[in-house]
Amino acid sequence: MHSRSVGRPRAGVAEVAVVQGIGVSDYLVPGLRALGTWTRAHLVELPGFSGSGEPPHELDVVEFGDAVVAWLAAAGLERVVLAGHSGGTQVAARAALRHPPGVRGLVLAGPTVDPRYRSLGGVLRAWYRNHRLEPPDLDEAHRPERQRAGTRRIVHALRAHLADRLEDAVPRVPVPVLVLHGREDRICTEEWARALAGLARDGRFAPMPGAHSFVWTTPGAWSGPIRALAAEVG
Repeated sequence: MHSRSVGRPRAGVAEVAVVQGIGVSDYLVPGLRALGTWTRAHLVELPGFSGSGEPPHELDVVEFGDAVVAWLAAAGLERVVLAGHSGGTQVAARAALRHPPGVRGLVLAGPTVDPRYRSLGGVLRAWYRNHRLEPPDLDEAHRPERQRAGTRRIVHALRAHLADRLEDAVPRVPVPVLVLHGREDRICTEEWARALAGLARDGRFAPMPGAHSFVWTTPGAWSGPIRALAAEVG
């Protein structure tokens, strides 16, 4: 598994490990750099995507979560906030359920898949409505990684995420859960995001500027809420 790290560890503050979205990770680098101004932050790339190697077979969300747990074990981080954006929220939640040593908090940024769009046609329609609110350079950032993964693998991953119910995982997560929602997001509704925060044992909610990919358009926006959580649990 390939990962990228920025920043340095700080006393009393947890590190952050960010799980990529479905098939793409480069768009998270600006947000990673924002986190790296106050802690060491890592971007974890899943098997079969971005810079990571081939999986033994096409994985489902639970198996992606197991891969993240294996990465965390290899990294040996003492205190870490595990974060995910979009499809990465589902993987991060499944990893957190495994109680990996060192994980002290979970961040769900633009969590998927909103139940009202939980079909292939439904999520594609929601993506189209949201896509009109995103900048053209986001597609340029995604293109090389999508080409590397291929349409077949991305569709398989999308179907696997549609079959995974994040609302079943969140109530069992043993650490604080922070849910972030872009005010203009058309893939993740505010109702769904707030409901997830309410399901958590220790849930928090914070609005973000922009649409689903606020981590690309306003990469510094998520830094403050995540920093507060990392300081609390660090």
